[in-house]
Amino acid sequence: MVETQTFAEFVPRVSYDALPDDVVDELKKRVLDSLGIAVAALDAETTDTVYSTVTEYGTDGPCRLWGHHSRATPDEAAMHNTTLVRYLDFMDSFLAPGETPHPSDNIAAAIACCEDANRSGEDLLEAIGVAYEVQGELAWNAPVRDRGWDHVTHTVVSAACAAGKAYGLDADQLANAIGIAGTAHNALRVTRTGGINEWKGVASANAARNAVYSVRLARHGMDGPTNLFEGQKGWQQVVSGDFTVDLDPACERVFDTMTKRYVAETYAQSAVEGIVQLAESEDIDPADVERIHLDTFAGAKLIIGGGEGSRYEVETKAQADHSLPYMLAAALADRELGIDAYEPERIAREDVQTLLRTVEVSEDDELTRRFEGGEMPALIHVTLKDGTTYEVEKAAFQGHPSDPMDWEHVEAKFHENTRGRYDEDHREKLVETVLQLERHDVDDLVALLK
Repeated sequence: MVETQTFAEFVPRVSYDALPDDVVDELKKRVLDSLGIAVAALDAETTDTVYSTVTEYGTDGPCRLWGHHSRATPDEAAMHNTTLVRYLDFMDSFLAPGETPHPSDNIAAAIACCEDANRSGEDLLEAIGVAYEVQGELAWNAPVRDRGWDHVTHTVVSAACAAGKAYGLDADQLANAIGIAGTAHNALRVTRTGGINEWKGVASANAARNAVYSVRLARHGMDGPTNLFEGQKGWQQVVSGDFTVDLDPACERVFDTMTKRYVAETYAQSAVEGIVQLAESEDIDPADVERIHLDTFAGAKLIIGGGEGSRYEVETKAQADHSLPYMLAAALADRELGIDAYEPERIAREDVQTLLRTVEVSEDDELTRRFEGGEMPALIHVTLKDGTTYEVEKAAFQGHPSDPMDWEHVEAKFHENTRGRYDEDHREKLVETVLQLERHDVDDLVALLK
């Protein structure tokens, strides 16, 4: 059985000087990827709603709201900036058999707290490493999805650890902060079941905000339940069941994190890559398609294939990026699946609305076993109206931990996501600052996000 003190004592043990070079490299990739996605999400209706909310009573504070001249408190900055990272569903994912959270949900909170505390790039990398390690261990050892809890229940703990690291809290203060965060802010799975709504893309930002506020309270002397995990009616009894963790100060859980190539829910990545390749290689005309059949693993069927509610009624972005029928139909028709696939006019068009209803999704026990063994398998059959059938099978995708994106791919994705807002010189300054983050203060990075 894990104890709250296990996490509180782990956080101060993480040191930049002891992080392996390849871990530092991966953490920098996560920062650059997240910043690019955040910039691409600026001006979306939902992210504008969050901006309007956090600036309703003023635009002053120690932390920048990315993409704006406005500033806010650290917790409100965490709310806004995490929404930018998360909203498009283009962020990274940690791949565990029973849970698939998004560790990049912690990055904006870590940046805000480091900005407030005038920390260095090395300090920021420490805080992000802490978050990835904590979130990965919780996802692997204490999945909560099947118990009815959302994965951002883990995020509030990992983000509290990252924020505590940024502020330099000692183990006693951290135990209080983690206790406050994990007791008060557990999220229900209903966020991602039935008819999906816009909160799906904002829930993790709310968790990040709550984590930062919990840390601020502990920093100012607030006591919390320091037996969060092990106490009577605590987290293990109510939320997760008993579990143990093996927290590594080298923070190597980041290697179990994938980078998305397509704007799609995590479990769709292999299937989308496969159907794009098939459409291109066979020059498939969507109008000729009679049926698309996908064999997939249990988690994909459950979350985006109809196991938690119909995925055929697609009218909004939030519904579309959690619908395998829509994602496969749009990917086949457009031979790509980017941000434009989720514009209202694209979702409503007759071609994709007709094609998505030809998609069948089946759960396959063998593919589930392969997924639990580390793959992300997909088997796709596309049958044309003349009876011709094409098949493609994928074990993983570019960006999966078995085929990780290198710097060239991450930079290309960053430039594609930010080209509409920043000129080439500005984009290159951002890339170089992240590449040399250990030589900069966090303020240098944030100044480029105005």
